Amino acid sequence: MKSWKWLVWAVMLSVSLPLGLLYWHTSLFTCLLLGVWVAAVLAFSFIYNRRHYEEELRIQEKTLQLAANRTLNHHRHDWMNDLQVLYGYIQLGKPDKSLECVGRIKERIALDSRIAKLGIPSLVFYLQSFRTFRSSLELEVQVEEGLQLEDKLSPAMGEELTQAIMQTVRAYQYSGLAPQGDTRKLRLSFAQDGRDILISFEGEGNQGNPELLQGQIYNIVQGKIIKADQSGQDKAYVELRLPLEM
Repeated sequence: MKSWKWLVWAVMLSVSLPLGLLYWHTSLFTCLLLGVWVAAVLAFSFIYNRRHYEEELRIQEKTLQLAANRTLNHHRHDWMNDLQVLYGYIQLGKPDKSLECVGRIKERIALDSRIAKLGIPSLVFYLQSFRTFRSSLELEVQVEEGLQLEDKLSPAMGEELTQAIMQTVRAYQYSGLAPQGDTRKLRLSFAQDGRDILISFEGEGNQGNPELLQGQIYNIVQGKIIKADQSGQDKAYVELRLPLEM
């Protein structure tokens, strides 16, 4: 990242050479030399920056594709496990267990549908892909039935909300250490409360330093429309409130 910037700056600073010649000996040749040199530097900078930008886009696109493939493979693995369990119950002739398994599958399908209907692509992708990453934090998502944010928030506000949620989850993730081999749970809930969107975080297990966690979350929303609030005595519970656009 730094190397290409230094190269561009070095090329731009090279203009000082013909400029020095022009200052030392002003003539038609030195004026033409300076003009050609400046034009060449500008052309090089434009082409180089454009190529670097296109390369960055290709890298981001590839990273997104890999993340999407990882998420799809993880979901496919989960569905295969559920189907194998259901098939096993059917073979063993256990209709009650089969119905329980079907119920769990239906609940997961309904949850995935409610998450998708939130309508903010970056937020939906983050929630759907979180469990594909190795983490000591298990994220349990709950979405109020019928809640849709796409038609209530501008694209910029949606991205700001996504960033605030991601940073808050990260604060919980690193606020406490689970024993080796164990995971801590974080319940993330979405609901509409009057004219506000309410996002609540409820952590389970050791949260390390609760005061530090609270300070981090309040710093996350500082200067934003989103407001953080701690309700009750449970320091592992935090609410983010986002007023709806008029």
